Amino acid sequence: QVQLVESGGGLVQAGGSLRLSCAASGRTFSTYTTGWFRQAPGKEREFVAADRWGGAGTYYAASLKGRFTIARDNAKNTVYLQMNSLKPEDSAVYYCAAGRATVVVGLANEYDYWGQGTQVTVSS
Repeated sequence: QVQLVESGGGLVQAGGSLRLSCAASGRTFSTYTTGWFRQAPGKEREFVAADRWGGAGTYYAASLKGRFTIARDNAKNTVYLQMNSLKPEDSAVYYCAAGRATVVVGLANEYDYWGQGTQVTVSS
């Protein structure tokens, strides 16, 4: 089993920054594909970013690339999402996820493990 716990969300003004953390326990995290998704009220859960194990690649939603950065620290079994230049439309519950190395990174149903989410609210 893998357990994932997100933290770092909160209320921030437009233009500000937040760094989300996802701490994993259980099975080693290092060989998993890890990802971040978000879901706003009334909206479908959408892909944010992902990281393939072993430096195979990082991936971003086209609309977010340049503002958001995913990183992984295998020694700490933790994945991060750095969010800069935040906009009100970024407000959502953010979830971290983990799956096999070969998942289709942008599809939520490809991932086996999920955290409970952390709320990010961006005010005007």
